[in-house]
Amino acid sequence: QVQLVESGGGLVQPGGSLRLSCAASGMIFAQYEMGWYRQAPGKQREWVASISNGGSTDYADPVKGRFAISRDNPKSTVYLQMNSLKPEDTAVYYCNAQRVTFTRTYDHWGQGTQVTVSS
Repeated sequence: QVQLVESGGGLVQPGGSLRLSCAASGMIFAQYEMGWYRQAPGKQREWVASISNGGSTDYADPVKGRFAISRDNPKSTVYLQMNSLKPEDTAVYYCNAQRVTFTRTYDHWGQGTQVTVSS
């Protein structure tokens, strides 16, 4: 059974930093593309960043230059380093694991971790 467990969320002042972690189990981590999404109150869930199984990264425009996604395959963990945080970054952050084969798509989600940016 695949499990994704996020940690590292919390309350931080504007301009501060946080590092989120997502530990995966029950899957061959290196085979999956990993991503971070977020959902603010009253808004739809939106994509934040992703990292391929080869290490290529991509970011949503609002976080480019401030956030960095990375992965540690031996530890089956993906990270999201968030710097220069703004109040509009406040949201529940979700970890996602996706793998596409010829016959099916595997798509898994964590339970989310709250990030609040406020003075």
